[in-house]
Amino acid sequence: MGDSPVRTLYLFALLLIGGVQTAHAAQAETPQPRCIAPARPGGGYDLTCRIAKLGLDEARALPARLQIDYRPGGIGAVMFDAVVEQSPDDANTIVAFSSGALLNLASGRFSKYGPDSVKWLVAIGVDHGMIAVDARSPYLTLKDLVTAMKADPRKVLFGIGGSAGSQDWMKATLLARQAGLDRNAMRYVAFEGGGEAMTALMTGHVQAVPGDIGEAVDLIETHKIRVLAVLADQRLPGRFASIPTAKEQGLDVQWPIVRGFYMGPKVAEQDRRRWGNALQRAAGTHAYVQALETHGIVPTPMSGPELDTYVQNKVRDYRRLAREFDLIK
Repeated sequence: MGDSPVRTLYLFALLLIGGVQTAHAAQAETPQPRCIAPARPGGGYDLTCRIAKLGLDEARALPARLQIDYRPGGIGAVMFDAVVEQSPDDANTIVAFSSGALLNLASGRFSKYGPDSVKWLVAIGVDHGMIAVDARSPYLTLKDLVTAMKADPRKVLFGIGGSAGSQDWMKATLLARQAGLDRNAMRYVAFEGGGEAMTALMTGHVQAVPGDIGEAVDLIETHKIRVLAVLADQRLPGRFASIPTAKEQGLDVQWPIVRGFYMGPKVAEQDRRRWGNALQRAAGTHAYVQALETHGIVPTPMSGPELDTYVQNKVRDYRRLAREFDLIK
C-alpha cells in the first residue's frame, strides 16, 4: 500500500524545512560585499561608495547588496595600511580612493607604502574642488574672500579635511599663492573628512572650506552654503553652470579629483575582474548615471594598465607639488 496522507505531509514538511535550512546556510556562506569609505559619513569617500552601491544594487551585479562601512583615520591612511597588512587577499571588499589618497601617497603619509602596494580597481569619474562659504557669509565673491584674507588672514579660518598637506590644504594654499599671500599666515582647522568641515562651516566655526563639488550638492541646492568658485579649467555643465571658476575670476587654481576604488595586493586576478565587470554593469544603470550627473562628476572610466599609469603619473606630479610646499625633502 502507498504512503498515508499524514506520512506524505510529514515527508513534504521535512523536505521544505531542509530546503529552507539549505537556503539559509547558502546565504550565510555568501560573503557580504563591502565598500569601505575611509572617513566619516558625509564626505567624498562616502559619496564614491554610495554611487557604486546605487548602480551595483540596481544591476544586481553582486550576489548580495553592497554594504558601506566607514573606517576613518588619517584621511585614508589607516585603512590603506590595514588593507596591505591585515587583509591583502580580501576578495569581497573594495576601498574608495580619490586624488587626496594619491597626494597622501606622494607625500609619504601612507606609512612605508607606495602606489604599487595595492591593486587599483577602477576610476569612475572626475569631481572638482571648490571654495565655499556659509550662505549667510558676507563674502559674495571670491574677490571678497581674498580681500578679507589680505586685510587680516587671521580672521579667515579655513576648515579642511585632513591636516597640512591634504588636498583641501593644497587648494587653499594654491589660492593663497595665486593671490600673492604668505601661505604661512593662513589659518586652518583640520577635520576627519569633508563632511565635518562642512558642518563646521555652517555652524560658524570656520569661514571657508576648500571642499569638493560632488560631496556638497545637497548643501548647495538647499542654499546652506555658497560656492564662490569651482576649481576647474572651465565651468561645469548642467546645474553648476552658474558657478564661476576661480580662473575666470583672475586666480588660476584648478583641482580635479579622480574618484575610484582599490583592492588588496594579493586579491586574485579573477576576483579583480569580477568586481571590474560588476562595476561596468553598474555604470550602465539609470541610478548610477543619474548620481554622477547630480553630483557634477564627469564620467571618466579607467581600469587596468590605464588606471595604473594614471596613478603613477599623478603621484609623481603630487610629489613635485609637495616638494614645492616643503612637505617632503
